[in-house]
Amino acid sequence: MKNMIETKNLSKTYKAFTAVDHVSLHIKKGSIYGFLGPNGAGKSTTMKMLLGLTAPTDGDFQIDNLTFPNDRVQILKKIGSFIESPSFYPNLTGKENLDIIRRILGLPESSVDEALELVGLSEFGNRLAKKYSLGMKQRLGLASALLGEPPILILDEPTNGLDPEGIIEIRKLVLDLNKKSNITILISSHYLDELSKIATNYGFIDKGHIVEEISYEELNSKIREKTTVKIK
Repeated sequence: MKNMIETKNLSKTYKAFTAVDHVSLHIKKGSIYGFLGPNGAGKSTTMKMLLGLTAPTDGDFQIDNLTFPNDRVQILKKIGSFIESPSFYPNLTGKENLDIIRRILGLPESSVDEALELVGLSEFGNRLAKKYSLGMKQRLGLASALLGEPPILILDEPTNGLDPEGIIEIRKLVLDLNKKSNITILISSHYLDELSKIATNYGFIDKGHIVEEISYEELNSKIREKTTVKIK
């Protein structure tokens, strides 16, 4: 299976501080890649580089065989993103908020209803955004990322601030999207437990360095080895 996203020695330095240090990721097409690490580990900075929001200091990356920065526009057309907490116009409805993004992207009107349906917000599309719960706002953020049904989703801690029920809802939504549309999903989190039931592959990052890339099966095997008690 080919890599949909591949970085090679990707680095980002701010004056004397190195936020991302020679990171090489290998994200297979159709996978859910859990990107895990503590605050300040370099997750968000890596994702922002993939989206062209900040320029790499060193290294390069390819997305669906397109190379940054030469193919920047074509790359961005393939990606839906959810970076940090989404913000919406509170006095506009969910549908109206999405329609603004749709117009900017030059997408057909039908794409708004399709995105709302994908995230389970069809019946709430005409509700004012200020009356949405936090979980519904997160879903609306995912809907904005899904406009036009991109083949790649980059989600930066989409469960941040949610209660346990909201976390379960977002996890199920991500899993359903991947299964239905074979979307390649890069999703970050602080906690392994949040992604342990949905991710097919993992990348662990700490202090800007990739500690390990590992599959779901390999990770589970390691966990079993550590928890096995030998009876003499």
